[in-house]
Amino acid sequence: MYTDFWQLTLKPFENSPDPRFLYHSTEHDEALMRLLYVIQSSKGAALLTGEYGCGKTLLMHTIINELSSEQFNIAYLTNPRWSASELIQEILYQLEISSNGTTRIQMLHTLNDFLFESVRNGKHTIIIVDEAQIISDYETFEELRMLLNFQMNDRFLLTLFIVGQPELNDMVKKIPQLDQRLALRYHLRRFSYEETKAYIQYRLSVAGRNTPIYTEESYKEIFNYSQGTPRTINNICDLSLVIGFGKHLEQIDADTIIEIIKSEK
Repeated sequence: MYTDFWQLTLKPFENSPDPRFLYHSTEHDEALMRLLYVIQSSKGAALLTGEYGCGKTLLMHTIINELSSEQFNIAYLTNPRWSASELIQEILYQLEISSNGTTRIQMLHTLNDFLFESVRNGKHTIIIVDEAQIISDYETFEELRMLLNFQMNDRFLLTLFIVGQPELNDMVKKIPQLDQRLALRYHLRRFSYEETKAYIQYRLSVAGRNTPIYTEESYKEIFNYSQGTPRTINNICDLSLVIGFGKHLEQIDADTIIEIIKSEK
């Protein structure tokens, strides 16, 4: 709709987890490095938390994008409103494993056989549970912990990533048996003002635009409104490009951003 007007090759502020748009802030690069270390070292489990819209899912998709399907099996669970038994069913489904039975013990035996066979074939299995803060059943968390019992003398047979909003950290701490088995925990923070500005410029450049669209004052208004949350930045910037296109603006100024903010309240 507005891409030609702004000389863009694609929309720069979509909220889909497209690894091309991962902005390498200090925080995101540190998280990426630590999470990749967990995988490369075949650690058992890691916890990634962050405020809503801070880029956790995009970070995990970036990691997946960097992993070879010849070396890794990946199960990505995105809506974990399951019982403990349903959790195992979903993992088997994501890994494209056919179980010989439907009872919990039969499914676990099937998963165990798959994990050992994968190791023999030189592959490691990664299980990612996103939005894990919505898990309300203690038994489901206990089932996640039990997955870490799949191990050999010198290594885990899988790596588990538990990802969610900040309250997830306290939820996990209430389960010492799981909390103590985390090899890593990392909290992803919002952007600073300078990072917010650089983030917007970066996404525009990925989309094909290298000359300024936003004024300095408009960056300040975007930051004050979003508090450095990437998803909120995306929403307001996307809308500003639509409005700028409709009004045939040469640049997005502070008044345009203020107008959008007022309409959102």
